[in-house]
Amino acid sequence: MEVYHLYSGGKDSSLAAYILKRLGYEVKLVTVNFGFLDSWKYARETAQSLGFEHEVFFLDRKILEKATEMCINDKHPNNAIQFIHEMALEEIARREDVKRISDGTRRDDRVPLLDQRKTRSLEDRFNVQYIRPLLGLGYKTIRELTDRLFIIELKESEKLEKSDYETEIRYFLREKGIDPLTIFPERHLQSRVLGWKRERAHL
Repeated sequence: MEVYHLYSGGKDSSLAAYILKRLGYEVKLVTVNFGFLDSWKYARETAQSLGFEHEVFFLDRKILEKATEMCINDKHPNNAIQFIHEMALEEIARREDVKRISDGTRRDDRVPLLDQRKTRSLEDRFNVQYIRPLLGLGYKTIRELTDRLFIIELKESEKLEKSDYETEIRYFLREKGIDPLTIFPERHLQSRVLGWKRERAHL
């Protein structure tokens, strides 16, 4: 049972991938990129260190352009990140070889997060199963599990080498002469998984 799992290399998407593997799925990690930066390589490094298959999926740059305009108009990134996530899920679900898709969205997330209506629409339109292993878990439980399983690097968003949507949005804002810190919150900590905390801890 193959599942294509949206993957940034952070602790949430890594924990979700671990759970899927333990449930018996053949997990294929997919990192979305727009081709402006090679930021996908950080997710690939993490995927390799955890022993997962990984691929890069390039989205149309017009999606990033629209998301950046949303950031500028809204003065915050929430709607833009939600938009990219929905487009990423749809484009992966559209592939003929894909029957199951997944991500690391969790109970306490505001964005990105699909509500029940959008979830059903996604599954019905593309005839896929959309699996979210962390949807019933709060941040305390996720922190407890990820701290036990993974070696984690935690830094401010601007300083962390990561593979999420935010990285290329920030780049595109700078290209337009806009300081990303006028859009994104300062001192926002994010994570990147570097490997398993203990040898064979994942088995």
